[in-house]
Amino acid sequence: MQSLVQNEAFQACPQGCCPTSFFNSPLPSQNTTSKPRNSSSECRHSFAATTASSIFPNTKFTNHESLPSLQESFSEFNKVYPKYSETEQVDLVRAKEYYHLSFSNNSCLDYIGIGLFSYYQRQHHDTSKTQLASSSTPQTPQSPPLYSDIPFFSISYKTGNLKNLLLHGGQGSEFESAMRRRLMRFHNISENDYSMVFTANRTSAFKLVADSYPFQSSKKLLTVYDYESEAVEAMISCSEKRGARAMSAEFSWPRLRIQSAKLRKMIVNKRKKKKKRGLFVFPLHSRVTGARYPYLWMSIAQENGWHVLIDACALGPKDMDSFGLSLFRPDFLICSFYKVLGENPSGFGCLFVKKSAISILESSSCAGVITVVPEDSVTVEEQRPVERLQNENEQDSENGSFNIECRCLDQVDSLGLILVTNRARYLINWLVNSMLKLKHPNAEGVPLVKIYGPKIKFDRGPALAFNVFDWKGEKVEPVLVQKLADRSNISLSYGFLHHIWFADKYAAEKGRVLQTKEGRGQGMNTNKKKDRDNLGVTVVTAALSFLANFEDMYKLWAFVARFLDADFVEKERWRYTALNQKTVEV
Repeated sequence: MQSLVQNEAFQACPQGCCPTSFFNSPLPSQNTTSKPRNSSSECRHSFAATTASSIFPNTKFTNHESLPSLQESFSEFNKVYPKYSETEQVDLVRAKEYYHLSFSNNSCLDYIGIGLFSYYQRQHHDTSKTQLASSSTPQTPQSPPLYSDIPFFSISYKTGNLKNLLLHGGQGSEFESAMRRRLMRFHNISENDYSMVFTANRTSAFKLVADSYPFQSSKKLLTVYDYESEAVEAMISCSEKRGARAMSAEFSWPRLRIQSAKLRKMIVNKRKKKKKRGLFVFPLHSRVTGARYPYLWMSIAQENGWHVLIDACALGPKDMDSFGLSLFRPDFLICSFYKVLGENPSGFGCLFVKKSAISILESSSCAGVITVVPEDSVTVEEQRPVERLQNENEQDSENGSFNIECRCLDQVDSLGLILVTNRARYLINWLVNSMLKLKHPNAEGVPLVKIYGPKIKFDRGPALAFNVFDWKGEKVEPVLVQKLADRSNISLSYGFLHHIWFADKYAAEKGRVLQTKEGRGQGMNTNKKKDRDNLGVTVVTAALSFLANFEDMYKLWAFVARFLDADFVEKERWRYTALNQKTVEV
């Protein structure tokens, strides 16, 4: 396999996301007469072109047994992406702090959000509690139980009015205040500009905004999602009950790019008199397809009188560093956190509201707002960990307050935006390219995998939407793929792509592609809006955390390749039954 070769020396683009030495690059020939191309767009184009031509060039795999080994693939991967070795610090963190991933041999590709704690931290915490309990006076029956399976905190629901909570705060513990400070610092959000409440989950945060936004005077709700989101659907339902007119962007088949002309028409206010249009809900990228969206849409919306809500739940752990919050200053921002990757997916959501926007909100209940409290069995002093990372910041212990060590956030802060982003870029693009090399062994060479949204692309997000097709071109249901992957210790999800627009030249595909979520309606071709909204494409999804490594990518690729065997599904069914396990209907 050839290495990635760069014909010209590229300069670093702004923020260092496209460094000069991305590739193995010989010195330019002295007799070269062509002008060097220094733009970041050229760098991005070169990355995609050379990735496509350098990973398994002129090769297709028709048998899962013909795949190169993990070791061979990793060796070639490093030749293609020599800069990947500079991210080995992530592997060291994974080995020390998240060793459960190796012990369980589990590839966690279904986590969305940002982790708070490491597995090592949680284990150390539990050990400390056990030692403390064993060395102290035996507990009486009235003593609170030890919640060793919930690291560091639990939640309880608040009552009252959301607007009042945002304006005046609430009865929050010192623990909650410390957690709030840590999360705002992690996202570079100033307490002078934004108020924040904790929510039970992402859906609760969206519903809170829907219940309090003044849709009577600013009637429109415009969302930009290429997939069905429980949180967004809940927001739409609540908003419509309060008089909102809900609209959605559309995405062009087959690449699922935003239909720009249609979206601009919905955003732009043609009247000269400026008035509030409504609420524009914008994810910075798709958590299902990995598509990234131009920030320009936020500016256009703000210029035309819209309030803007940014959904940051699908961002990478350091992506907010490059967002430019002070430049765009959205009215609302929602993000989510979980406790421990691969061990405890529970956590909470966060709703940030710009202080100057609080006044527009209407009185509403604060259903879904929570308070974060220490475990009942742990005192404040016990919350202070014995060990701290060297990058640890302690300047927030003002006025006698204490800090909470969120070791996962500390690790990501230490690794930095460029390292985390580059690592994910190498891994996801290798996976995409390798998936596209899998072909059925028939004369037509039917592709095994179809990828939806961006394919090989420099600035795609670390998420992938795909489907597996048999040799006859019929789709293997995503829920079946997910269940079979789970048996191979690969955790995947599935989603539903919708709001897909087909140009006339794709009219024949439209009837074959669109289905209901239940798989019905294949072959339908309707022009009714209500029916169109219920049609889409069910897909398998994979999402990379900052701890994902090459072995995770290879495992997924090798698992998908097993579908090249026409009898794979039936063999798995028999194997499952032979092991005396309960048969799962799929």
